[in-house]
Amino acid sequence: MKEEIVKDLISRLMEEKGFTMDKAFDAVYTSRLFEKLNNPKTGLFFQSSGYVYSFLTSELGM
Repeated sequence: MKEEIVKDLISRLMEEKGFTMDKAFDAVYTSRLFEKLNNPKTGLFFQSSGYVYSFLTSELGM
């Protein structure tokens, strides 16, 4: 589940925000959101990738 969400986040950053693949990977894997996604107590990995993406773009100031 988590891997699929991360894949979607990276793809959306590239498609919608024009990030390069390297920049998208870096943005996702160094975000506070990724830490929360890895914490089972948050339950974020049960949410849709669109919902999680909204938190990521907010964190990135977009």
